Amino acid sequence: MQGGAGPRVGTTKGGVRELVWGYLESSGLAERPRPVHGRIPNFKGSHQACCSIKELDAFSRASVIKVDPDKPLEGVRLATLQARKTLLVPTPRLRSGLFNRIVPPSGATKEILRICATSQGIKEYSVPVGLDGKVRVDLVVVGSVAVSEKGWRIGKGEGYADMEYAMMVSMGAVKEETPVVTIVHDCQVLDIAEELLDDHDLTVDYILTPTRTIKTNCKRPKPQGIIWHKVSYEMLAKIPILKSLRYKEKQTGKDVTLQDEHPDLANANKSAALNAKAMPGNTRPQAAMGSAQTGQQYVESDSLSPRLEGSGTITTVYVGNIPPNVRVSELKYALREFHATPLKVNWQGAQHRAFLDYKDKTAAESAVSSLKGLSLGGNTLRVELAKNQRNKGQVEINSQKLI
Repeated sequence: MQGGAGPRVGTTKGGVRELVWGYLESSGLAERPRPVHGRIPNFKGSHQACCSIKELDAFSRASVIKVDPDKPLEGVRLATLQARKTLLVPTPRLRSGLFNRIVPPSGATKEILRICATSQGIKEYSVPVGLDGKVRVDLVVVGSVAVSEKGWRIGKGEGYADMEYAMMVSMGAVKEETPVVTIVHDCQVLDIAEELLDDHDLTVDYILTPTRTIKTNCKRPKPQGIIWHKVSYEMLAKIPILKSLRYKEKQTGKDVTLQDEHPDLANANKSAALNAKAMPGNTRPQAAMGSAQTGQQYVESDSLSPRLEGSGTITTVYVGNIPPNVRVSELKYALREFHATPLKVNWQGAQHRAFLDYKDKTAAESAVSSLKGLSLGGNTLRVELAKNQRNKGQVEINSQKLI
């Protein structure tokens, strides 16, 4: 802490975190959940610090506020609900989307609103907001392990707050001028060397502590979107919505080469995408045209071996909520991009659905995981294992059984 007692400043991000966590525990300032190590730490006075947000003009003007689900931010979530503003909370580890909207029951009492602001309330009273939802966030509130008066921020080390913000930029949900607030104890306000910051790190505009409101006047630019060359395939697998954003940005011609992606393969994929875009309308496959324009059922079968056809192991995946303007060729392209190419596609455009055949249950479940959160034509697709699977040796899909 500048000019007072507190943890000494570390020379690495990890060092700063360990010093802050250790100091909060040893000084008796830490609150549950404990230990605070590895977390955005809760601290004595967090509710008082949260209440200060009501004095900010940025809070008064905001209609939609995104608040992280950390315990020390509970007071901000409560203040947002009490002010009848829209409260958005990131989904846990971004596994099933980006936001959940907290929807208190009609006529909710003060006590119910208090429950809605807790981690349990987030589970019970939230509804998902899809990628296709047009969201504009007016204020962002994040937790921190340490922060400087200049606005440099250090989180718990997993990068979710930085990624959430970058994804919001990609979605058009925030602008450069959208204010960012953090809530910390006074001892968490440290001198942090700017050299510790990376270009993907989120900075803050306001710091609220139990005793102070600090306007940082931070001049360092916030992340301008997702920095794809810092994203790994592992991260892509953990955050399904990230795959949809990558797919959308790739369609606009943006370089979305990943950290561990082979450059030659990436260039080949880019060339294939450009060739597909350049294809004249009258050269599209007739089956794709028919399925999109007339709603006729279209079945494409890659060369299935007799052994696979008769093995009885083929597992079908249901894809629903397909917009009427999406063609089978677009779905097939997305399947290739997401490394989920099936043995067979049964396209039923008029019913806004398709059925995908995979060689076994493992391949099908992998495809469901890969495609989770995929958005096409403005709709987030519904992807799951089909409820009924075909019998051993059956070649064609009985679509009525798979609804």
